[in-house]
Amino acid sequence: MLAIVGILIVFGAVIGGYLLEHGQLAVLVQPAELVIIGGAALGTLLIANPLATVARVAKGCVQVFRGSPYTRTVYLETLKMLNALFASARKHGVTKLEADIEAPEKSDIFTKHPQFLRNRHAAEFLCDTIRMNVSGGVEPFHLDQLMELDMEVHHSESDEPIAALSAVADSLPGLGIVAAVLGVVITMGSLGGPPEQIGHKVAAALVGTFLGILLCYGLFGPLAAGMTKISRAEGQYLNVLRVAVVAYTRGNAPILAVEFARRAIPHALRPSFKEMEDACRGGASAASSQMTPSPAGK
Repeated sequence: MLAIVGILIVFGAVIGGYLLEHGQLAVLVQPAELVIIGGAALGTLLIANPLATVARVAKGCVQVFRGSPYTRTVYLETLKMLNALFASARKHGVTKLEADIEAPEKSDIFTKHPQFLRNRHAAEFLCDTIRMNVSGGVEPFHLDQLMELDMEVHHSESDEPIAALSAVADSLPGLGIVAAVLGVVITMGSLGGPPEQIGHKVAAALVGTFLGILLCYGLFGPLAAGMTKISRAEGQYLNVLRVAVVAYTRGNAPILAVEFARRAIPHALRPSFKEMEDACRGGASAASSQMTPSPAGK
């Protein structure tokens, strides 16, 4: 929603300033210029990227308008889920988690947190890591390295649509100049005609440059920056899961492992310890009973 407000402010300020100078909006309506710039920009996107990346660019732009899904509430629910998961492993042994991670959509723990299940990559990231712990023989240090590798690969993949959109944004001023040059060519072919006709064609040519620069710095560039921030927020969320799993596999009690994860949450989104305690344990008395570290799976 905030992105939509920002776009309205950008175009509103530009058009409002233009009208204050007694400009005519009809002059800015140049469909041919939009066809040249928009079509060329789409073509460069398709030339440089596979179809899957193009689809992810569109999906990323939609997500910018929706805003980051990683809110304070989502983090609090995730901490609650992790505590329940670790508490189940502590009580019944880590092998008890095998049914949960093999079919999370049927798990009593995961089904209570449908928003987490809808985050397909995060669910796979957590379940695949716990599967390695259940299988045995994987030290916490190596488990940590495995998760860091997964996060690095995912971060690299997330950068692809961002780089593609940034490249399109960078090309728009140049494509605007192309449209303007074509307009000048048409104008030169009309020399000798009525002055009003020549003036209209010159104005149309300049609109091409105007549109290219405006779309670059006022729309597509900010959209790419917004996608970057959402990608960073997703990386921070995965890091919280990583910290929690590593803390528990090192032998910390469930509530203490969850506290490690809470400290990894960015300050602006981090729940207080009391909020986490109330969500996970229902009060200080219940939480304090599990603050003593114990070996994982015991």
